[in-house]
Amino acid sequence: MGAIASNASAGLQISLLFCFLVAAFAGYFYDDFRITWGEDKAKILNNGDLLTLSLDKISGSAFQSNKQYLFAKIDMQIKLVPGNSAGTVTAYYLSSQGQYHDEIDFEFLGNLSGHPYILHTNVFSQGKGNREEQFYLWFDPTADFHTYTILWNPQCIVFYVDGIPLREFKNLAWMGIPFPTYQPMKLYSSLWNADNWATRGGLVKIDWTQAPFNASYRNFDDTNACVSYWGPTTSCTTSGTRGGWFWQTLDYSDQGKLKWVQDNYRIYNYCQDTERFPQGLPLECYISTNY
Repeated sequence: MGAIASNASAGLQISLLFCFLVAAFAGYFYDDFRITWGEDKAKILNNGDLLTLSLDKISGSAFQSNKQYLFAKIDMQIKLVPGNSAGTVTAYYLSSQGQYHDEIDFEFLGNLSGHPYILHTNVFSQGKGNREEQFYLWFDPTADFHTYTILWNPQCIVFYVDGIPLREFKNLAWMGIPFPTYQPMKLYSSLWNADNWATRGGLVKIDWTQAPFNASYRNFDDTNACVSYWGPTTSCTTSGTRGGWFWQTLDYSDQGKLKWVQDNYRIYNYCQDTERFPQGLPLECYISTNY
């Protein structure tokens, strides 16, 4: 337990440093996003530096990016709904459109006061998902802002929290495993009522006496991204330059952090759910280099 506590303390220090660095490269919500749902409940404040979403019994709220991306490393600092958030879901994800869409999901499942949030992740490619992994966090995500990062490049997809990798999904398309490579995606976020499934499988419902429920966003950063214009043409192809993020994979240090998170904070892994897949686990689950 002492080693875990020491590692958690080190993780918190990294988290604080990462939040400070991200703040220096903030985007402006007026320029980068538009409100798509619950316009009276979604607000852009502080001259465009802060965006808030709200949920009450009438409706939730949502926003989406004006740009679409074909590979990106995107940061957003989020402070989640505090207190009794049971039944609420705060979703933050990249997605394309259509029946065979691609999608890369962060979903934060609310809980009763005193119980931890569950961070739910999923990867869709060509309309196929069912690749869920779930985690507890090593901090209170409602007490302050923390940085949630999606790295999507031709090598892999990595989910980060405050610069610490939680999950990696490698590009194994050469083995027939679908991987998002050609459909541009926009960034979306929403706060909504999911009390039919979000907390203890829907057993715990939203306590509407606690409404409105509020989540806050700041310091959006898409400077490391290929903005899609038309077809395969992006800001990266027209400029002829790509940053190191485009080729980034997990180095030895990152792999150690990934193992620490997965050993101590992962609570569900679809690759271990043999009851769910009685005919056999998905192919990527048998590849030890990926899981």
